[in-house]
Amino acid sequence: MASPTQTLEFQAETRQLLQLVIHSIYSNKDIFLRELISNASDALDKLRLESLTDSGLDADTADLHVVLDVDREARTLTVRDNGIGMTRDEVVELIGTIAKSGTASLLAKIKEAKDAEAAQSLIGQFGVGFYSAFMVADKVTLHTRRAGTDQGTAWESDGEGTYTVAEAEGLPVGTSVTLHLKPADGEDGLGDYLASWKIRQIVKQYSDFIRWPIRMAVEPTGAAAEAGDAAGDAAEGADATAGAAPELETLNSMKALWARSRSEVTEAEYSEFYQQISHDWQPPAETIHMRAEGTFEYEALLFVPSHAPFDLFSRDTKRGVQLYVKRVFIMDDCDALMPNYLRFVKGVVDAHDLSLNVSREILQHDRQITAVRRRLVKKVLGALKDVKTNRSDDYTALWEQFGRVLKEGLLEDRDNTDALLDLVSAASTNDPEKTTTLREYVERMKDGQDTVYYLTGENRAMVENSPHMEAFTAKGYEVLILTDPVDEVWTDQVPAFDGHRFQSIAKGQVDLDGDGDEAGSDEAKAEKAQREQDFAPLVSWLQTALADHVKQVRLSSRLTTSAACLVGEAHDLTPTLEKMYRAMGQELPQVKRILELNPAHPLVTALRRAHGANADDPALADAAELVHGSALLAEGGDLPDPARFTRLLTDRLTHAL
Repeated sequence: MASPTQTLEFQAETRQLLQLVIHSIYSNKDIFLRELISNASDALDKLRLESLTDSGLDADTADLHVVLDVDREARTLTVRDNGIGMTRDEVVELIGTIAKSGTASLLAKIKEAKDAEAAQSLIGQFGVGFYSAFMVADKVTLHTRRAGTDQGTAWESDGEGTYTVAEAEGLPVGTSVTLHLKPADGEDGLGDYLASWKIRQIVKQYSDFIRWPIRMAVEPTGAAAEAGDAAGDAAEGADATAGAAPELETLNSMKALWARSRSEVTEAEYSEFYQQISHDWQPPAETIHMRAEGTFEYEALLFVPSHAPFDLFSRDTKRGVQLYVKRVFIMDDCDALMPNYLRFVKGVVDAHDLSLNVSREILQHDRQITAVRRRLVKKVLGALKDVKTNRSDDYTALWEQFGRVLKEGLLEDRDNTDALLDLVSAASTNDPEKTTTLREYVERMKDGQDTVYYLTGENRAMVENSPHMEAFTAKGYEVLILTDPVDEVWTDQVPAFDGHRFQSIAKGQVDLDGDGDEAGSDEAKAEKAQREQDFAPLVSWLQTALADHVKQVRLSSRLTTSAACLVGEAHDLTPTLEKMYRAMGQELPQVKRILELNPAHPLVTALRRAHGANADDPALADAAELVHGSALLAEGGDLPDPARFTRLLTDRLTHAL
């Protein structure tokens, strides 16, 4: 040592904060190696940049790298780089400080935090960096020499309150951090950080895509070891215990595909990377590779799978993409970057300007992250639209896999409603097999039609055979057939597509007779008025007889072959939606619906005659219940009293035979 060692004290607040970092905040102690490797990578980046801008800097940049050295006897792990290094003043400023400002207020907030998770979200705002080493080490020693200087610096601390700093001679350019490791303790989360497999595991998880090679000396195996032993035996005068020299193994792949331009990456490389992060052994259906520059720089590599995962609709499904900061892994399933309805999207986002210790809570409220999320969503929706436009067969397959979850976005993401509606694909009465887009539906609409008609139900057969379809089929109006549970909700929440409002044919009044000439229209109006007058006594009586079940009885303009059907008001819950809510344990008040009668049906006309002949006939009340029950069954509803309905039907059939 060229000068006496100087002992310095941490400030009181910094010392308390350091103790919290070491003993209380982080449950996953493996991150210490991520932090130290990230620091080393930054130093390598700085040396490379400075060597390009400072021609007078005498620095060797031919083989920039990070080396991990393990000494089992001394129980030390050293992280060494040949990067920019530090001067003595930089060591004191950078290594001797945890947070340059706000330490006191931060400490107060951490003390107020109710649990470790809350405290971690606070500390994440400042970062732990170098000091995370004290989570696993009793003592940390640092040696460094800055490029372009001759004087090195040694720093050492046990993390208890003081640190020493002194000049050091004969050091190479770069920095080495030696950790005197605590014993492995599974209960305290301390791994065996001297074990090669453990070091490989941590590097693979957190630092695999660092651009510089991360090397570790390993004992040779197999033929290499045997050859080394033979050479040692043959060398005259050699130490009898000498074997093959340890080999330097590169632990990280350095293949950060997202950091390369798209023209430099092959489809095979994309597919291999997708399989690695998704554990899906089929190639992705679509790849989205993007880069953003400006005030907040990031790269993203996203994938749309070709098929839905088995747990897509599981309550415990993890969603979100992987988050990296300058190629350092931060977290899986970063849900702040991807909305719930795009939970099937896999990939990586690498942000350049975030703290390594950013927490999920902070991400949720970060304006820059919110802006990144908006752009990612638009990119994904735009990519899906391109598939729909240019590869219709592929899009049909994608919609079958992810259509249900994409439609959730119509409830969650009002900013992208138009883009999502443009992606909607649905079955319709236009084609028994092929689906249609809303745009195609609008292009086929009849002259004068300004409404997109639809009907929801459990399956296509039930919808197609619904009494509500009869007039629309007879008059050639196309109806969308919506059979996903989410269809029951979004159709009520989204008012229109491209200026054309959505209308359920099972709700409200339906008038498909408005296209005739004036004379025909007047004649039709007169006939309708006469029918209503003729059936008024029956309608009034039925409304009283069925008052416990329906809110209104009226004549129908939507029926052609069925005797009756049930319809709702424009804003009523559908029967299917009622079932869904009750299945979730939500109690709902009874929703009475409207019973519509087909005045041209023989059963209705016979009922009118019977009522006119003897309005007090007890059999009429039974007939009224049967008409209502039949309408309920026709739409897939549940009878309030199936046994009574069966008994009434049996009695009526017995009297009829």
